[in-house]
Amino acid sequence: MKTFYIPVYLRGKYQLIATVTFTALWSLVYILCKVPFSDNAWFALGASKAFSFTAIFFGICLMLVIISKWLMYATRAMFKMTFPQYVAWNLSEVILISMLYTCFTIQGVTLGIIDFHLSSFMHMFLHAFETSFMALIVPYIIAGMFFAIEDKNKTIRLMNTNEVVSDETQELPSGVQKVTLYDNSGVMKLSVSLANLFYIESDDNYIIVWYTDSKGDLKKYMIRCRLKTVEESFMGSSLVRCHRKYIVNMDKVQALRKEKDGYELDLENDAIPPITITKTYAENVLSRFNNNL
Repeated sequence: MKTFYIPVYLRGKYQLIATVTFTALWSLVYILCKVPFSDNAWFALGASKAFSFTAIFFGICLMLVIISKWLMYATRAMFKMTFPQYVAWNLSEVILISMLYTCFTIQGVTLGIIDFHLSSFMHMFLHAFETSFMALIVPYIIAGMFFAIEDKNKTIRLMNTNEVVSDETQELPSGVQKVTLYDNSGVMKLSVSLANLFYIESDDNYIIVWYTDSKGDLKKYMIRCRLKTVEESFMGSSLVRCHRKYIVNMDKVQALRKEKDGYELDLENDAIPPITITKTYAENVLSRFNNNL
């Protein structure tokens, strides 16, 4: 059975910070709109003990969500998260906050801080679960949809030249493939023939594209974009990740060499130094290399 993993951008630093911020604002507005019409909520505004109790509860909930998202970000390099795992992770936040609300309710009534009619533990928990679900999961879904649209504008598209609008007057042969590169703003920066592309290098928040021009001279072009975004975009093409910093065009590999510390690739250009293959990507590269021979 094929395993479906969540897009990498859902565990990105920027996306998680934006998601937490949007969720906090959404939750506040949702609760403020819901409380006046609910007979099962004890939240209060104004100078009172109940307000202080409410502020403490919201503060703890916010910290729990922040810690949860930080853990999601911190573990992104340890394992790839599947969709069921992602759903379970977010639902666990809802369950934890629902438990917290129920315990706060019982404690607040016991201490005389809030005036609330206690019902069964399960009844209070289910009510809290419903509210927490609307306050957390709905903004998560909205944020996820927004980032999906945003990420689509950042991807690198592999396409036939017939599908590309170009200012070239000479018609290119049918079937020639071009790699079109976009920056993080979704603006197209470079379109290069796949036959001229050698490798792509990561440089912090940028990528450097190494290719040859019409004269055969080796050129480089820097674009603000994540290498991981590039990797996901050309999956199945001749562009293969071989290192945390490099993606190579397997069609340009001249030799595969076994060295003391691992494998290295020699590309069809003497100006390009050997590119190292790390253990993480060795199996994938070797299988692709064999397929190309």
